[in-house]
Amino acid sequence: MSTAQLEEHFTSAFDHAPDGVWQAPGRVNLIGEHTDYNEGFVLPFAIDKTARVAIGVRADSTVRLLSTYGDHGMTTAHTTSLDRAAAKGWTKYPLGVIWALQQRGIAVPGIDLLLDSDVPLGAGLSSSHAIECAVVSALNELTGAGLGPEEMVLATQLAENDFVGAPTGIMDQSASLRGSKGNAVFLDCRDQSVRLVPFEAEPAGLVMLVIDTKVSHSHADGGYASRRASCELGAEILGVKALRDLSIGDLEEASGLLDELTFRRVKHVVTENDRVLQTVELLSSEGPGSIGALLDASHVSMRDDFEISCPELDLAVDASRASGAIGSRMTGGGFGGAAIALTPVAAEQQVRTAVVRAFSEAGYKAPDIFTVTPAAGAMRLA
Repeated sequence: MSTAQLEEHFTSAFDHAPDGVWQAPGRVNLIGEHTDYNEGFVLPFAIDKTARVAIGVRADSTVRLLSTYGDHGMTTAHTTSLDRAAAKGWTKYPLGVIWALQQRGIAVPGIDLLLDSDVPLGAGLSSSHAIECAVVSALNELTGAGLGPEEMVLATQLAENDFVGAPTGIMDQSASLRGSKGNAVFLDCRDQSVRLVPFEAEPAGLVMLVIDTKVSHSHADGGYASRRASCELGAEILGVKALRDLSIGDLEEASGLLDELTFRRVKHVVTENDRVLQTVELLSSEGPGSIGALLDASHVSMRDDFEISCPELDLAVDASRASGAIGSRMTGGGFGGAAIALTPVAAEQQVRTAVVRAFSEAGYKAPDIFTVTPAAGAMRLA
């Protein structure tokens, strides 16, 4: 839906024009999974699929929320009595942002909001954070709060952690708010420092395929929380502030101090941080064609040590590699969602065909396969 169409739809639904339209992108994480809440390193990029919100300020405390997809009914709430338990579906995300801004002492007025998004839901491409980042960008401007990107990142993390109930880190919001066309966002999750790293597949004769397995996932469930708890336990036993403070050389000692399960969780995070640093170095020195083996190793670590893959993700990775991709891994929090496959342009069609065939032969639902490129971060459209 175009910006003009969104404005027109808003005016029809709410009987007044919006005060503006804002958008924020989803993200693909190139590498660095479950390292963010361990104060480690991540390398995501904003993608060319976005959530867009048209928002109009009201004179009272009423919040009216409407989307162009899913549940077409209007949801009504009030800024003076936001109820986490009553928030359902996608409405949790804008309501969570309002709540989080209030926790920072920012007075948020009543609003009318219309959401439109083409970020696939439940695919591990951060559709929820795209909504939150569009909303926080809009409200930051409409309230005159003057928050910088780092502060907006922390506000949306507070919304996720304490309102939505998902113990996520800061990677997704940072990519959505701080993304840049043609670049990946190298983020140090300890201090929020960012360095843009050139990542353009096409000039290197490559394309980045996303394979949405259609296996929906949720960060608010127990799988994500239990992985985080294991990481915190490992850091406590090993006497470090966060797993970020360990190197690969520390793993031998760690294996003798930790139970087998906790060690494997710790091993993934420590080796994944190292893979992020290697990927940044290779992208800077040799380009995208040099990182395939690191993508492959990341998936093996997530499958075997962190145990967050699933049969559909493993099949997507195996089929894409066998048919010509130079590197492939699941992306996102796991337990479903999407895989990425860095693929020579000449092999794109055979990879697509092979993955679809493999899913059909396994009796799985047909995957969605599409390309993504690094895109700009959140912005105002109108």
